[in-house]
Amino acid sequence: MCLAIPGLLKERFDSAGLPMGRVAFAGLSKEVCLVYVPEAEIGDYVVVHVGFAISRIDAAEAQRTLQLLDELGEMGELTGEPEPGASEKKERGDALP
Repeated sequence: MCLAIPGLLKERFDSAGLPMGRVAFAGLSKEVCLVYVPEAEIGDYVVVHVGFAISRIDAAEAQRTLQLLDELGEMGELTGEPEPGASEKKERGDALP
């Protein structure tokens, strides 16, 4: 499943003429492109999909979204922890390799 995940913008910089940022997600930090949200400032939450920040989001909504994703078991990719039940899903053929 493809998700857009909220993260906290920690740093801004330019790379090859593009606005970029370092965004923190569940303890991890990733480099993302800010071309679609040039108004985003350090301390803002941004919603990131496939390496692009696609919108800004308020802190309360970001926390609610992260909590729901955690409850659904969709935070494993960010935290490096396996999704609960992932091995059973794979055995049944519910999950892609």
